[in-house]
Amino acid sequence: MKKLRVGIIGVGKISGIYLENLTKMFSSVVQVVGVVDLLAQRAAEIAQTFKIQQYADVKAMLADPEIDLVLNLTTPQSHYSLCKQALEAGKHVYVEKPLSLTVEQASELVDLASSKGLILGGAPDTFLGAGIQTCRKLIDDGWIGRPIGASAFMMNHGHESWHPDPEFYYKQGGGPLFDMGPYYIIALVNLLGPVDSVTGYAQKSFATRTITSEPKKGEVIDVDVATHVAGVLHFAGGAVATLVTSFDVWHHSMPRMEIYGSEGSLQVPDPNTFGGPVLFCTKGTKEWKEIPLLFDYAENSRGLGVADIALALADTKKHRASGELTRHVVEVMCSLLASAENKRQVAIKHTCQRPLPR
Repeated sequence: MKKLRVGIIGVGKISGIYLENLTKMFSSVVQVVGVVDLLAQRAAEIAQTFKIQQYADVKAMLADPEIDLVLNLTTPQSHYSLCKQALEAGKHVYVEKPLSLTVEQASELVDLASSKGLILGGAPDTFLGAGIQTCRKLIDDGWIGRPIGASAFMMNHGHESWHPDPEFYYKQGGGPLFDMGPYYIIALVNLLGPVDSVTGYAQKSFATRTITSEPKKGEVIDVDVATHVAGVLHFAGGAVATLVTSFDVWHHSMPRMEIYGSEGSLQVPDPNTFGGPVLFCTKGTKEWKEIPLLFDYAENSRGLGVADIALALADTKKHRASGELTRHVVEVMCSLLASAENKRQVAIKHTCQRPLPR
């Protein structure tokens, strides 16, 4: 099959694992052609290391007929504008999470891709990994009976104690919901189907944050976003999930994710990873049993979503980390915040298909 030729915009921290995997793990279906970054020296170093092209700017990359797909690894504030430019240039697009910061922008991108016959996809692709796909098969095969509920908790005390540049996480597009929520929501949708309504509460627990990590130790960050968000998600299939994302919690003992059914329960691995332990407990017992992973890609396999697009293009199949799915995630997050602000339940307008299993 013809390889999917990829150009990467943005070579910050997350780009390392993408480049490593796309040039090795997925090299049979993907070819990385080149990179571009606002910091030209950083892009030059990457280009030299991986022996690929460095573009002078985004315009030059989008004008290159050798690029089939643009992989957008920039910060969330740039996702919408750069994805739009790439689609308008006739390129397929895969973007890091979230697809955009508003439902309107997400819908515009989905519609634009459709009108041009292009593929739009987005992170996270962790739900395609061995851990969550094993959970998906167990649910589909009836191990827990009819799914009735779920819980998901992503709680820590933020990035200022370890991240070298943590300001972004407290600005628009950051916060625990937009930063980590996509991993949890997309995993829940993969396991339970689309969400049809949400109710949320949100608060900014601390007005400022003091950085304790180097090199900006001692600097004070003004917090502009909610840092503790609690919500209830009602799924079209009838299940109800509790979701909490927080940068305000020092310690906790809650599970990352569990799915509850009429016949048993599942402990789901960390949705920010591709592998991890899967635990099952059936009715009438009290002991959790670890289930062996039934699929490949248990290691850090970022780039799997891009490879899935390459295979979809070759076989004319539907790729799974789709624009419709990532738009659905954006709408769930935006609706949780809208619910918190307006103190009411919010219906989800844009549904999506439950992704096909691997």
